[in-house]
Amino acid sequence: MTRRIELHNPPSLMKPVGYSHAAETRGGRVLFLAGQVAKDRDGRVVGKGDLIAQFRQVCENLKTLVTAAGGQLTDVAKLTIYVLDAGEFKRQGTPIGVVYREYFGKHFPAMTLVGVRDLYDAAEGCLIEIDGFACLAE
Repeated sequence: MTRRIELHNPPSLMKPVGYSHAAETRGGRVLFLAGQVAKDRDGRVVGKGDLIAQFRQVCENLKTLVTAAGGQLTDVAKLTIYVLDAGEFKRQGTPIGVVYREYFGKHFPAMTLVGVRDLYDAAEGCLIEIDGFACLAE
């Protein structure tokens, strides 16, 4: 985690597991991350029918975006995860957590999980989409 991001988890709220209740940013540049799906650089869906493989590709896409702007994934302050099947996401929590830590380590920004009826790229086989923002150095 960078010094530009301070995570807040007040003791008067329940203890968060795998996320933070709030993230405060100070200074720096804000990088807004458009919704990323499990498509490779050629626009092919990676891991059709496999939520874990798709989560990994989405994390790779997020890493590519943040790195291209001069940052790292520990600069991410907020993520919103949209999934077609929230129950399946929860059932796959352990392997998803393993992949998450491969990319983010022990950095847990403010996060929201939203079960949705549809995604723009669902007809192509996408099961998950993640957007968010990062706070980068000047």
